[in-house]
Formats: sequence, C-alpha cells, structure tokens
Amino acid sequence: MHSINRLSNRAFGFTVLILSILISGCYEDSSGNSDSNEGTPTINSTNPVTTATTVPINNSVTVTFSEPIDETTLTTESFIVKGAGEMALVGVVNLDTVSNTATFDPTDNLTPNIVYTATITTAVKTTTGKALASSYVWTFTSGATADSTAPTVSSTDPIDTATGVPINRNINVVFNESLTPASVNDASFSVTADMGATSISGIVTYKTTLVTFNPTSDLVADTLYTATVTSEITDIAGNALAVDYSWTFTTGSTVAAGPAPVNLLTAGNYVILTKTGITNVPTSAITGDIGATPITAASMDNVTCTEITGTIYGADQAYTGSGDISCFAGTAPDNTLVATAVLDMGTAYNDAANRTTPDFTELHAGNISGKTLVPGLYKWGTNVLINTDVTLSGGANDVWIFQISGDVIQAAGTSVLLIGGALPKNVFWQVGGGTGVALDTNASFKGIVLAIKGITVNTGTTVGGRLLSQTAVTLDMNTITQPAP
Repeated sequence: MHSINRLSNRAFGFTVLILSILISGCYEDSSGNSDSNEGTPTINSTNPVTTATTVPINNSVTVTFSEPIDETTLTTESFIVKGAGEMALVGVVNLDTVSNTATFDPTDNLTPNIVYTATITTAVKTTTGKALASSYVWTFTSGATADSTAPTVSSTDPIDTATGVPINRNINVVFNESLTPASVNDASFSVTADMGATSISGIVTYKTTLVTFNPTSDLVADTLYTATVTSEITDIAGNALAVDYSWTFTTGSTVAAGPAPVNLLTAGNYVILTKTGITNVPTSAITGDIGATPITAASMDNVTCTEITGTIYGADQAYTGSGDISCFAGTAPDNTLVATAVLDMGTAYNDAANRTTPDFTELHAGNISGKTLVPGLYKWGTNVLINTDVTLSGGANDVWIFQISGDVIQAAGTSVLLIGGALPKNVFWQVGGGTGVALDTNASFKGIVLAIKGITVNTGTTVGGRLLSQTAVTLDMNTITQPAP
C-alpha cells in the first residue's frame, strides 16, 4: 500500500508540473533580448569564470563579447582588474577581432591568495557604437602559484583515423583550457591532404576551448587528410602546447544533411551537468560522468557510486554519497574541470540558440506527436509537446537542432525514435522555457538537452544522450546513458 501511495504521489506531482507548464504558456527568448536591444553587446564568457578560486598568479584575464567591439574603446580604463586593497593592475589590453575576445595582460603577476574584481565598463562599445547596457563585474580569487603546465588536446572532431567523414563538415579541436586568442590562427592550425603534400585553405576561429577550421570549399571525397595544431598555441598563462599534435581522418562521399552539429566542448565529457545540483530517487543507472558547480558537491549526495559507471565531479570536496566516495573527484584541478565544463555548457547553449535561417518554423504549432522529422534546424516560440511517439529519420552524420523558446513536455510511455542510422549525439534540444524539460513516466528520450532551466525525468524513463541544465536535474529511478562518440 505504501508503494502504491508513493507512485500515486509522484504521478500527482508530475500532473501538477505539466499543468503549470501548460498554463505558463510561452516564454521570451532566454537571452532577454528584444528587437530594441539588437546589437547591444553582452558578455558571453570570462576567464577566470566568476567566483573561480586558486587562479594561477601568472594568468591573463579574458572576456568574450557577443558583438564585434571597437578596439579603441578597450583600454585599462574600460577593462579594469583590481585586487582587494590594491590599486588597479597595470597591463595591456588586446582584442582578438575574430573571436571578439579581449585579453588583459598584467605587467606583473597577481598577488597570491586575494580576491580580484574585474570590470568591463559602459565605455566599451561595438563597432556600430552601441555600449554595454551596464558595467559587467565579476570576481575571482588568486592561488599561491604560477601555472607552468602546457595545454593539451581534449578531443577532436573528426576523431583520429575516422573514416567516412562527410565532405561538408568543419574540423574541430577542443583543448583542456582557454587559449591566448592571438596564438590561434592559420599558422597554428592547418589541414593538409595527400600526406601533407596539399594545403587546404580555410578560416580558423577560436571560442573558449574550441578551435575550428572551416574549409573554404568542401573536402574531396575518399581522401586522407591530416590536421595539425602546433606549439605556437599557448594558454592564457603563456604556456605553449608541448609538441605539435596531429591526427588523420578519411572522407567518404556523403554530404551530411542538417546544420553543423553543436560542439559541446568539455561539457561533452559529461552525461549530466548542472549549476544547482542533481537530485535522485534510487536506484538509477547512469553511464558517463556527472558534475555540478558552483553549488556544493553535497548537492549530488543522493547519486551514489553504485548507481554510476563514471566519475562524479564537484565544486568542492563535500560529496559524501552513501559513505562510498570512490567515484568522486573534488580536488582543485577537478573543480576547475567542472567549472570549465559549465562555462562550455553555456557557450554550447548560446551556439544552438543563435543559429539562424531555420529550415522549419513553428512546425505543427509545437505539437510534434506522431510526426516524422527530417534533419534540419527547427524553431518554435512555443512549448514542444510529445504526446505520442515522434520519429527522427536520417543518416549517421545528419543533424537536428531544435530551438525551443518554451518547454519540452513528453507524455508517459512515449518515445523519441531514431531511424535510418540517426544518432543521439547529433540531436540537440535547446530549451529556453521558464520550466524546462519534463519527461513523464516510462518514456524514452534521445538527444542532447541544453536547457536554461531544469530537467525533470520521471519514474522509469530512459535517456540516451546528455542532460545539460543551467539549473538542476531531477531523476527518479532512471537509466541515463551517454551517446556513443
């Protein structure tokens, strides 16, 4: 009787959640921008991130803008870095116009173990003359030592020795930390064919930890390519890549359908990632790493080591679980890894949200129940409803990006089906609604969720993909499995 009551209570709670989402209607775009604010610059990311600790004393400070910036407005008077009880730092400000990233290089090392405040003032303007709506301020705390560790390559796309690579995709490499923007260019990242005999022309761009090579024209079918990043690349502490890094891949003859995939950067190392914690009714089965920050690692205590095939990463060492902490990583380097991943999660969300020229707009008024969807970029200003099975039909290299201003609501017992070779890693659900994602009992969901709010997975539901939330993830006896690379 107790178990029946428990399930009834869960069902009632989920019904209330669904009703609240339906009543709430549509939400404005998560950026909060309106037409009148178009072109107004905002801050996409900083390094160090806000409230970061143990920042190396030889670090530079970087900030990436949403819009092209007038270089003449960036000075040490509009980009200010000041330690507690100290005068503002003396240094040089440089702007990388490709990535819209400004770098403050202090003349001297930071003072160890003090709080620094960085400020971008409204004197900073875009190339069209628009200023920040207000000054942007964040803090970080210096550590005791300098960073002398070289950056490393975390992942590449295509992966090394990949075959059948579509001829119309970019080449990407993700590093384990932020780089000096000026060190990333066509001299430090090159692509060649025929064992180095033929250089490929293209444009190199940089964003946080991602470097992208966009070929000027499609690659040649059935050809071996070599991509190389060189030791000219440095991190923001000035450490160079220890040695040149090269990998190879072979194209097929296919042209991938749909938009370019969203690069998750280091957020792609996690099957669940949040800012405000993970709650769980045991027993769940989670395959892949999980993490939460800046909230304390204790926010993941009800996910135990027996439920996860992977590692739990936290912002501190407060995780206790069931008493077994063998699956937990909470040292200072681990804190940095998960903090970077959360930053990358935000970057990936913005990438997905800011894709333009959708192939489908307001399709079926947001009710995709029973529909078959081909690869493409989809945009809705409403909630998206899955009341009966929805099918995604396409090949292994095809991509779906769903831009959803409202919430995603999936009914009990329904499925997101992938056919024709379609893969979960290529399905992206960017959800900007004020509640987030609600997956009812015993459902089956596929794809990468990038949600500005929460993700609630009800009893018995399975997820093949990743749950990346800028608030919390709630589990209840679920199976969550990261997609194959």
